[in-house]
Amino acid sequence: MKRYYVYVIELDPVVADLRKFRVKNPKYIKGNGCVYVGQSSRKPEIRFEQHKEEYKSNKYAKQFGIKLRPDLYEKYNPIPTRKDAEDIEEMLGKTLRNRGIGVWFN
Repeated sequence: MKRYYVYVIELDPVVADLRKFRVKNPKYIKGNGCVYVGQSSRKPEIRFEQHKEEYKSNKYAKQFGIKLRPDLYEKYNPIPTRKDAEDIEEMLGKTLRNRGIGVWFN
């Protein structure tokens, strides 16, 4: 049975200096950190490596990704369907954004 995962990658806070990132994060509080939230059928560790190796990579995750933040996503995994994973990805992204964290998700 196929399983899905959400994951959170800590980004270098310098990403918040980019206009496109700032526009998506009007409530960002400097010092609260920046993250990329994604979902995949691959385990988070594998997916993080893929981002860094430019395989189906998000430019922010590739360029600014520092490490995984399992403390922010572990409790949701594994997820039974892609639809559920996509819904959790969006919910998690919005929740973190509301806390003043800079967030990028699809």
